[in-house]
Amino acid sequence: MKPKEIIFKAFEGGKPERVPVTLFGGGMWSIHNYGTTFKELSTDARKMTDMLVKMADKLRADIVYCGSGYNNFHAAALGGSIKFREIGAPDLEAPIISSEEDLSRLDISSVDRHDVISTIKEALKFTKSKIGDEYVVTMTAWGPFTLGARLIGEEPMMKATFKKPAFVEKVVNFATELLIHLYKPLVEDGTLEVISLADPTASGDLISKTQFERFALPYLKKFTDWARSKNVHTLVHICGNTTDRLDLFPFTGASCISLDHKTDIKKAKEILHGRMCFAGNVDPVKIMLQGTVEDVERTCKEIIEIAGTDGGFVLMPGCDIPPTVPYENIQRFIETARNWRL
Repeated sequence: MKPKEIIFKAFEGGKPERVPVTLFGGGMWSIHNYGTTFKELSTDARKMTDMLVKMADKLRADIVYCGSGYNNFHAAALGGSIKFREIGAPDLEAPIISSEEDLSRLDISSVDRHDVISTIKEALKFTKSKIGDEYVVTMTAWGPFTLGARLIGEEPMMKATFKKPAFVEKVVNFATELLIHLYKPLVEDGTLEVISLADPTASGDLISKTQFERFALPYLKKFTDWARSKNVHTLVHICGNTTDRLDLFPFTGASCISLDHKTDIKKAKEILHGRMCFAGNVDPVKIMLQGTVEDVERTCKEIIEIAGTDGGFVLMPGCDIPPTVPYENIQRFIETARNWRL
């Protein structure tokens, strides 16, 4: 089976011939190890494609993520400004709205005219044409709650869930509509078969289960319902310890939920297996960055033994990896899964 066939089999709850394996995003690592910067690639679709193709050959992970690390540009397209860093993903310098009046002035179609977003879309299509028959080639964005929080600021968002909940709902719904608008042409022309969303502000370390159920889950479901109507899979990553809300994840409608290293993977298997594909959850810092290759292999095997022998599972780090993770550790991470026959 090709890597993309293995991923699709797992996403559909099946048991492929080996353990599926991928990083989540990997943009910071890939760009750093390719020897360039986010800023340089942001205007050069051909170079971004070359980086993605070469890193895919080097890493041999089952999913290739176009646009990883550029998620803040979707908010910037609406009127924000971006600060590039020497190493690491670009930041949104400041929130762009503070009221419903501000929200009403935002134009979703602005994402169609943003140069960096256009570069990423072009690179996505080039990359898909080169390696899309072998690998899943996806394009990343923030999930609805996180994108909404980028628009108004994380701290104001947290306070508004208590003081102005109706405003938060309008902001997150707007973010959902923006995401659908962003992905729609890429889905309808057949470029995308899997959409990747990261929703770190919906973290189990930031909002309660009750807040997640009201402000994050319905909008994830709205998005995934749209994606499913187009026969497209959705991979969603949520940071933090989400053990207390594992039972809610099937209701997101995601094809696969990626779990942080803090989440109890044994409990995830008990609750999620047979209901949805789940992924995780090797510690990206303690194990992937700071551990030895033996630590990586041992941890991967422990997680596979607990969660990954019955299908419907993808081995992943518990979040995006730092740019300085040793290549040998990633190589052992990938090989451990690739060599594990189910």
